[in-house]
Amino acid sequence: MYLFDNKISLDTRDDLQPYLDGYEYKTSGLSFTSLYMWRDVNDFCWDIFGDYACICGISHLELEDGIILPFMSPPLTKDGEYNKDSIRESIFLAKEHFEKQGQPFSIRLVPPSLVKLISEAVPEMEWIDDRPNYDYIYDVDQLVELKGRKFHGKKNHLNYFKANNEYEYVPMTSAMTDDLMDYVRAFNARKDIPANEMELLKFEENAMEDVFSNLEATGMKGGVIKINGKIEAIAAGGRLGSDMIVEHIEKANVDFRGLYPAINNEFSKSVQGWAKYMNREEDMDIMNLRKAKLSYRPVEILEKYIGVFK
Repeated sequence: MYLFDNKISLDTRDDLQPYLDGYEYKTSGLSFTSLYMWRDVNDFCWDIFGDYACICGISHLELEDGIILPFMSPPLTKDGEYNKDSIRESIFLAKEHFEKQGQPFSIRLVPPSLVKLISEAVPEMEWIDDRPNYDYIYDVDQLVELKGRKFHGKKNHLNYFKANNEYEYVPMTSAMTDDLMDYVRAFNARKDIPANEMELLKFEENAMEDVFSNLEATGMKGGVIKINGKIEAIAAGGRLGSDMIVEHIEKANVDFRGLYPAINNEFSKSVQGWAKYMNREEDMDIMNLRKAKLSYRPVEILEKYIGVFK
């Protein structure tokens, strides 16, 4: 369901990137690497309406009577400026485009700063709290140092891993694609989950294979932990704004105690020179995942909202 003219691609990246960089959105779904990775699963596409770029996609997290509905991102500025009249024009042009194609209009992935701006421009809209899509944001230095009582458990697991395993952390490259995919497929095959969830994992596998094989072109940064020469953990993510990385992928073999803290720690070290913050994305309302994300003590839980017309 591609409602807009331009698909997310490496060919159109240079046209879209200035709009993604034009404002500190901090929203994980508004990084190019996220949009590229999930472009085929979520039918991501984009177009210019007035002064702003708008991204359209579909969400698999919420189904309306079994029907997947499209949504739009907030309007994205190229120069960091938001004008009330031009925001209004952009939203109404996009709304008209949706309705001409018989689709209801909504805006998702909207952080609080843009809720205020859009509300002033379009008071006809109301806002719905989108808790499953809140982002978890961490201080990279804290993830590297793990100082203090609040990180005591993580540090203990990390120290145990280091004391009991000889390992190496290796930067990820596209030349590793075959080995990375062997690891991912074996990792997923160990999961005992319903068929519908396994189908989603297959979508994820395809997305990962595409990203891994185009790692440098997409701007994705990543690394792997090898034990006895074999990949046992991976992490990868992409830049968002001026000082943030979004971690899209983190997997580790749970047979090695402390390997999850180790891959997180090593990946954090690898981006510490340029990234002040790490966005580890949303929890999708999965309680175990929420607990795990909270255990790393985020410095911010970024709220997101859904905007609809009253």
